[in-house]
Amino acid sequence: MDAATLTYDTLRFGEFEDFPETSDPVWILGKEFNALTEKEDIFSDVTSRLWLTYRKNFPPIGGTGPTSDTGWGCMLRCGQMILGEALICRHLGRDWRWVRGQPQKEEYISILNAFLDKKDSYYSLHQIAQMGVGEGKSIGQWYGPNTVAQVLKKLAVFDSWSRLAVHVAMDNTVVIEEIKRLCMPWLDYGGGACADPQGGMSEPNGCLEGACALAEEETALWKPLVLLIPLRLGLSDINEAYIETLKQCFQLPQSLGVIGGKPNSAHYFIGYVGEELIYLDPHTTQPAVEPGEDGQVPDDTYHCQHPPCRMHICQIDPSIAVGFFCRTEDDFDDWCARVRKLSHSRGGLPMFELADRQPSHFSCSVDVLNLAPDFFDSDRLERFFDSEDEEFEILSL
Repeated sequence: MDAATLTYDTLRFGEFEDFPETSDPVWILGKEFNALTEKEDIFSDVTSRLWLTYRKNFPPIGGTGPTSDTGWGCMLRCGQMILGEALICRHLGRDWRWVRGQPQKEEYISILNAFLDKKDSYYSLHQIAQMGVGEGKSIGQWYGPNTVAQVLKKLAVFDSWSRLAVHVAMDNTVVIEEIKRLCMPWLDYGGGACADPQGGMSEPNGCLEGACALAEEETALWKPLVLLIPLRLGLSDINEAYIETLKQCFQLPQSLGVIGGKPNSAHYFIGYVGEELIYLDPHTTQPAVEPGEDGQVPDDTYHCQHPPCRMHICQIDPSIAVGFFCRTEDDFDDWCARVRKLSHSRGGLPMFELADRQPSHFSCSVDVLNLAPDFFDSDRLERFFDSEDEEFEILSL
């Protein structure tokens, strides 16, 4: 037990339960498995996701701050995990698999380095915590899903290797025009046409979801999209009208999963089986990791090597953030088509709206950050309902 400290939450939620023998399909981040015949494939897929947990004995945050995030960093770790999945999809592909002890690709090592617990790693706990300080969140204060999403968006700007476009969709609305502008900033939708990088104008696109009539080398300028959608699906409990829709999100091939959890415990949800959500739990304290002299990163502790955790979907806190990754414009157009198809199907209430252009009722740009401190007395609300969440429309029947 010297290598890791299993906390109360880890043991309580049955982290080491075996996976159920069931005929229900198992969905993991857009891929379907059979629990009766593909259990090893399920475990391999889950193990290949980055598992970011509490760490101890890392350099003090800010030079004089905490050297461990045990007890306060679980939502930050979940934010790291959902972004880590995006980086894996970006550089290695969704079908990449981690094998213990096997020599790893240079891209994989670079991804791990981005999350090491030190100040100069792109997405380290140090960077997330200190970026939060600049936005009114003190180190050690709980973040909600929206705050983490907003901070990751700001940090991604400095990651020139991955070149990600991180968009946080507010007000339960995904605006296609804004995403196209973000991922292809050289386009001009205001004039209803595609802007030529040299300053000229090409023929009108005709449809926001269609590919622009551009040369092949120009279409390659799409910046891979990480789309994060903070939502509140109820007051104190999830509205059951959204359960089927939430499950359908894990079926989309662009799925990055969901960050959220239960009161006092944040989790990274990666799929579901039956009425149970499958998740990675950050509530295990492990020693901080340093690269070896050869530059390799000891990576055993960055992958969960036991059956994944599960909890009934009705237990999830209603404050969540759903994530998707679209490597290309075609991926995004496909996502739009799938979401619109789901919105017209029966079996669940849509969790968010998909709009071609910014609705007129928007009072300000959805890109504006407002990470003011929490003003709630309840510890539970302080942990899961941020000041940004006050702007959410409560979704109900």
